[in-house]
Amino acid sequence: MNPLRTPYLGRMRISTTIFLTDETITPVRLARELERRGFAGLYLPEHTHIPVERTSPYPAGGELPREYGRTLDPFVALGQAAAVTERLALGTGITLVAQHDPIDLAKQVATLDHLSGGRFTLGVGFGWNREEAADHGVEWATRRELTQERMGLMRALWAPEPTAYEGAFGVSVRASYAYPKPAGGAPRTLLGGAAGPKLFAQIAAYADGWMPIGGRGLSESVPLLRETWQKAGRDPEALQVVPYAVRPNPGKLAHYEELGCEEVVLQLPPGEEGEVLGVLDDYGQYL
Repeated sequence: MNPLRTPYLGRMRISTTIFLTDETITPVRLARELERRGFAGLYLPEHTHIPVERTSPYPAGGELPREYGRTLDPFVALGQAAAVTERLALGTGITLVAQHDPIDLAKQVATLDHLSGGRFTLGVGFGWNREEAADHGVEWATRRELTQERMGLMRALWAPEPTAYEGAFGVSVRASYAYPKPAGGAPRTLLGGAAGPKLFAQIAAYADGWMPIGGRGLSESVPLLRETWQKAGRDPEALQVVPYAVRPNPGKLAHYEELGCEEVVLQLPPGEEGEVLGVLDDYGQYL
């Protein structure tokens, strides 16, 4: 531990996220190290492909980092992580639900949650890359509504009894037998995205909470989300806010805990084993 730093001594769960690729530490090696060291979870992002001819700007500015076009499939990688751990929570940060067949995705989610003993969290997002979405046949203007309907279909397949679902965007499934079921009926679902009335309304409609990238501006945003949540008739104590891809320091983590956050997800570099384990050594001060 760096003696010049003040350790964070809070109670939040400390999870991690990383762009795992064909050039980084492996899912098995990372998952084992995270569990051995006492980290709470591992979340993985998703991009199926990055079209070379792209007009969508990288949200963080500048050139798109190399790892975006090399990401491992998160469900395959998390399946490996589940097989070599017993306690480590597993999640996506995020799954681009609009880019998936929802019947297939419901089966993937249910299988991973079942085989891991209920350790899976489904992070849901709407994406930023228009060209990637277009190759999946997604109409950009209605991707949020399509995501909500596909979530509705998946929840129908996860229901205890055969349940039909029909939406307005051609999203439908007849009442079906669909096993295994996720532990607890459905996995924890967190919505990613920038703060705003539209996102907050969708969180209140079909999610368990919010996954804000970087965690900036939460002092203003979290009270607004809580207001929307309660107006929708949701249990005030049930809302979860999980700051994601955070570069930590003790003051920042203490602030999140004061806001009621019970988990934070720290960003790991998309590096080889030695680099990633070195950062885990540093992050160990927050456990």
